[in-house]
Amino acid sequence: MIKTVKGFKDILPEENLIRSFIESKGVEILEANGFKKITTPVLEKTELFLRSIGETSDIVQKEMYTFEDKNGDILSLRPEGTAPVVRAFIENSLHTKPETHKYYYYGPMFRRERPQKGRLRQFYQFGVEVFGNEAPLTDAHTIYVLSEFLKKINLQNVVIELNSVGCDNCRPVFERALKTYFSGKKEYLCNDCKLRLDKNPLRILDCKREGCKELKNESPSVLEYLCEDCKEYHFQVKKFLGYFNVKFIENRFMVRGLDYYTRTVFEAVSEGLGAQNAVGAGGRYNNLVKEIGGKNIPGIGFALGIERLVILLNEKLVVTSGPDFYLVILGEDSLEKGVEIYKNLTKQGFKGEFDYELKGLKNQLKKADKFGAKFALILGEEEISKGKIKIKDMLSGSQQEVVMEDIAESLRIN
Repeated sequence: MIKTVKGFKDILPEENLIRSFIESKGVEILEANGFKKITTPVLEKTELFLRSIGETSDIVQKEMYTFEDKNGDILSLRPEGTAPVVRAFIENSLHTKPETHKYYYYGPMFRRERPQKGRLRQFYQFGVEVFGNEAPLTDAHTIYVLSEFLKKINLQNVVIELNSVGCDNCRPVFERALKTYFSGKKEYLCNDCKLRLDKNPLRILDCKREGCKELKNESPSVLEYLCEDCKEYHFQVKKFLGYFNVKFIENRFMVRGLDYYTRTVFEAVSEGLGAQNAVGAGGRYNNLVKEIGGKNIPGIGFALGIERLVILLNEKLVVTSGPDFYLVILGEDSLEKGVEIYKNLTKQGFKGEFDYELKGLKNQLKKADKFGAKFALILGEEEISKGKIKIKDMLSGSQQEVVMEDIAESLRIN
């Protein structure tokens, strides 16, 4: 038997119901806040991620699915969504309109990392990007949208964590302080963090290994090294989050795992996922558009991990998968009228099923129960002659007879 590739999985109908719920609620809150959908290819030139994510990142060094095609181009399956959206923003000249641009996307990403709870090698993200505005109010509104998204899907026990990673002026000073601190403790660092110490010491703060996590507790705080402009910006973001009534905690150790972030960074953290506990995360990236080849246009965004949301919602969210009705057609003489009723109801948005083999009443009612149908609509020659149909509530067992014209209204009322 041929099985799926390690780290990849089939998404079965039951889980797809939860995913559809997340997507529909997400679209609802995002479009209400002025975001428009954008879709990018899953395959991009590798150079895009080298320039945006950073050559020293774990994603680029270890996790990207990269290959050379027949034309000699080096291509990668996208490991994250921001860089492709920025590329599309530049390539399609969307920046030429003098306005704040707000986009959202949904789709699969690919990273070859160790599969674990809520983390697969093909995983799905819901993300947003905002271009063209550097005001602190933009950051607050973006974080508010994240918070509202999670409320919309009824996710509980989620905390917004907030920090600043400074700018090009103050971050280098902080990085030197980190390097000095961790250099004195190098022997206790994991092998990955020993390499990070020289190339990018900020990444040590993002390490999930217990030994490194303990060491960072006494490390310098980025908030102590912010320049005056970044301090004021961070203060304004926090003030405006209060206006939006978004509760948050300040986490001075949060830096995020990608090179392009500047100033505001944030995460939505859940209690139910263990060490990998972020369900959504993002931040500001004022230099990324320019670094990828566009104009000097600031941006901010976030992404939500769908697999992690599914885990958290799976036991709490009741999504009915059964049809609204199961049409019991008693004999071929009733089939023509049955098909007419079935077509009318499904065109009105009701979900329906019927028996292709037209077996007996008892058999079809068993199938209706097996499908999890809310109602069985029973149609035979007797019902047709009276211009009526029997509607059986499959949960209570009660049954009523209604005229044909009232079927849809009866289903809605019940």
